[in-house]
Amino acid sequence: QVQLEESGGAWVQTGGSLRLSCTVSGRTIDRYDMGWYRQPLAKDREFVARMSWDGRSTQYANSVKGRFTISRDNAKNTVYLQMNDLKAEDTAVYVCATPRTPLMLLHRTQPTTWGRGTQVTVSS
Repeated sequence: QVQLEESGGAWVQTGGSLRLSCTVSGRTIDRYDMGWYRQPLAKDREFVARMSWDGRSTQYANSVKGRFTISRDNAKNTVYLQMNDLKAEDTAVYVCATPRTPLMLLHRTQPTTWGRGTQVTVSS
């Protein structure tokens, strides 16, 4: 069974930084796209960032471009989301995700394995 576990969520001041981690158990991530979504309170889940299985391509939501950076360490079976210049609107539960099919693009319309999420709260 493949499981994704996020960590690193916290309460941070506006303008601060935070790094989220997502560790995967049950299989290696070498052949899988990895990414992050988030769900603010009382709102729908939205795409944040993804990285291709080979680490050569990334994609970000417009709302986080220039502030967030996704990275991966296949040796540790871990994906990271570095978040800088955090804003109140970044407050959400951040969820790690990966396709269930190797070498396929991460997209929520495709079969996807989701983590349980980690809470990020940004306030002044």
